[in-house]
Amino acid sequence: MIQKDLPFSQGEFERRLDKTRKAMEAKGVDVLFVTDPSNQNWLTGYDGWSFYVHQGVIVLPDADPIWWGRNQDANGGVRTVWMTDDRVMGYADNYVQSTERHPMQDLAERLRGMGAEAKRIGIEMDNYYFSAKAYEVLKAELPNATFVDATALVNWQRAVKSDEELTFIRKAAAISEKMIDGLLERVEVGVPKNEVVAEIFRDGVRGVDGAWGDYPAIVPLLPSGSDAAAPHLTWDGRDFAEGEATFFEISGCYRRYHAPFCRTLFLGKPPQFILDAESALVEGLELGLEAARAGNRACDIANALAQPLEKAGIERGARCGYPIGLSYPPDWGERTISLRAEDETVLEPGMTFHFMPGLWMSDWGLEITESILIKEDGPAETFCDRPRKMFVKD
Repeated sequence: MIQKDLPFSQGEFERRLDKTRKAMEAKGVDVLFVTDPSNQNWLTGYDGWSFYVHQGVIVLPDADPIWWGRNQDANGGVRTVWMTDDRVMGYADNYVQSTERHPMQDLAERLRGMGAEAKRIGIEMDNYYFSAKAYEVLKAELPNATFVDATALVNWQRAVKSDEELTFIRKAAAISEKMIDGLLERVEVGVPKNEVVAEIFRDGVRGVDGAWGDYPAIVPLLPSGSDAAAPHLTWDGRDFAEGEATFFEISGCYRRYHAPFCRTLFLGKPPQFILDAESALVEGLELGLEAARAGNRACDIANALAQPLEKAGIERGARCGYPIGLSYPPDWGERTISLRAEDETVLEPGMTFHFMPGLWMSDWGLEITESILIKEDGPAETFCDRPRKMFVKD
């Protein structure tokens, strides 16, 4: 018998399944097919780098979930999911990247065998891992079924974190702190960027005492100088240069849970306009953290942040945060709530966010961020504990 190292208790998985089934019932979904690997993991524990092929979890109203995927990945399924081995199903390898057949044909056959050929089937329509071709094949194979857009149905059930999940995020945060500490120590004028990134990965994977490091859902982002106007540039082999600010957007990861953390480092003497922006940004962060309370709304955080920025003449066109937790590439956000002026979602204890008010101007950028927890009482707790400022090395 294979010994499993399940990340969570059986009661935790049962809690998640119960929440999902209630959401399915409310939406009129008889059978749910989940393709997002984060949602697959959250529901079953499945963990493998196999999301480049078609796979998913079938959630039924009255039986344990089924993990379905490529035959060779079913071996990973029986080793990582909480269900019994008979709840792991694989399709033949000749379906993979074939022009003659499609894995959704196999899935459709399985669903017919479960009596679901005329049911209301929920699918994650707007998802990185579910293609237009997959949808067309499923519709053709199951003409009597009704397909319901269940995008983010499971994501919303993940919004409030359990104590078990918060333990994992705190471990990820400790790794994030280690990564930022290492960056601030190693970055100097003349040091190649790729050399520093190598150490970022080393620190992240080595982890900290009691927490080994997993691969993050996003690679390190660290544009410098005028390139910092673009928030999602990665790295190259150029040296760090005097007179430039570099922001570092990283996250520790423990058992797929993240705690994103960003700090900016200026090499040399910062110009006054960047110092002024730093001051306004830090003030906005403080006000946003104060507004991040249970019973307030997502927009209250964004509006609090905006006050000192607007006073300083800084206009931001982007949202300033998003939910975080369990994630796989290409994103560590949960794709539900947005911290922005239009989002009136009420904040609940146990919600976790990356409060991310990055400034990306025409020819410079600045990031100082916090991953936060909405508490029962009082303002948000920050998962990381490092000075909230732009660091300077003369």
